[in-house]
Amino acid sequence: MATPGLHQTQRQSLDLRQKLAPQMQQSLAILQATTLELNHLVNQELAGNPVLEEESGDLAPEKEKLDQDDQETDEEFSELSQLDEEWRDYMQQSRSNAPAHEDQAKQRQHMMDSLVEAETLSEHLLGQLATSETRGEIRDLAFMLIGNINQDGLLAQDIEEMALENALPLAKLHEAMLILQSFHPVGVAAQDLRECLLIQLRKLDKSHSLEYRIVDRHLDELARKHYPQIARRLSVSPEQITAAAGMIATLNPKPGSQFSPGNNQVVTPDISVERDGSDYLIVINNDNVPHLRISNTYKDIMSGGKAGPEVKEYIRDKIRSGKFLIKCIHQRQETIRQIAEEIVKRQRDFLDKGIAHLHPMNMAQIAAVVGVHETTVSRAIAGKYIATPRGVFEIKYFFKSGYETESGATMSNTSVKQEVSRLVKFENSRTPFSDDKIVKELSEKGIKIARRTVAKYRDEMGILPSHLRRSY
Repeated sequence: MATPGLHQTQRQSLDLRQKLAPQMQQSLAILQATTLELNHLVNQELAGNPVLEEESGDLAPEKEKLDQDDQETDEEFSELSQLDEEWRDYMQQSRSNAPAHEDQAKQRQHMMDSLVEAETLSEHLLGQLATSETRGEIRDLAFMLIGNINQDGLLAQDIEEMALENALPLAKLHEAMLILQSFHPVGVAAQDLRECLLIQLRKLDKSHSLEYRIVDRHLDELARKHYPQIARRLSVSPEQITAAAGMIATLNPKPGSQFSPGNNQVVTPDISVERDGSDYLIVINNDNVPHLRISNTYKDIMSGGKAGPEVKEYIRDKIRSGKFLIKCIHQRQETIRQIAEEIVKRQRDFLDKGIAHLHPMNMAQIAAVVGVHETTVSRAIAGKYIATPRGVFEIKYFFKSGYETESGATMSNTSVKQEVSRLVKFENSRTPFSDDKIVKELSEKGIKIARRTVAKYRDEMGILPSHLRRSY
């Protein structure tokens, strides 16, 4: 039979786990959150915790005090007012810095106010339909067709099927489709790639050109680069087919792609790496991270002694919750900074010489140096970006598997891809490298890689097989 002391210990342990579980969840959520998500989480906390308020200030000086506060949070209630007095000096916003912070805030607000939400393809087409002379049933059918256009700008369903399934007059549906095909971007509302390219050629007054005949009658053969066969069937030379194919390649097979959300993405780097003489300086972006403090109003209530025990207990609980949130934000920034420092150390060749010199690296290696679990590294880098002299990259870009060369050096798979791309770029277009030939070329450089891996990398980079790269 368990003793009362054991029951009490078990109950205290359970209470502790129940109390820490939500805090652990909050800590992980803050670590993994992007800057935008972090601001959303903080706004939720601000709405539910009256003792928290946001200020414009540097995060660094607060961190030292927060570590000190941790040792005092478990003291008796009577000591909390003294703790608040210690907080007052560094948590109160500096009046002397206020004008500079106000200017920065105005600049940031002006930038945010200047951002315009990107127009979607549907909105672009609906705007043109609204200003067109189309009326009545044709207008309604055109409106319906816009809803069936995919992100590439092509109709997701054949109009004959659409007419049959919805009991619509095919002739009028076709008329509505032709009206949309006259809109911008050129080639929109086509039923397939062939029709999309033909619309663009007609717009260029090439309805009677060799390019038009090739697209109209031999598009599949063109995709396979069967130039000699196309030349025989159209009674022209292979050189003429090659020239026509070059012109066709300038057309846009996905006219709606310019309205894709990915084309309008704005990235704010969480870390900046700047060259500092012969070294690199790491700067963490705290400008867009919420700066929080405990409200002086509630600290005054605690130190005044006029509030009742229940009120003070409520405020004490909210202060603890607020301090934990602030610590989580600081820990998030510190973890990201430590990870960035180790990445810069390991990828110095990349920063100095470029992508071809990216070294293999995994999260376990970084976690061992930073002193955290690799799942923590995974959470910390999720959705985060780093600005380098070589461009802006998602932090996870630097975590690559790799190969060991015959010399004992290591190369990331990104570097190997660069080598494959370089070989293809400078190959003889009349006798392009096969995958086996690429394997042999890489082997001569000390890079041992399987043919199927070359094929995989080539597909990932959008490089066609050798028989489709051949020029005639």
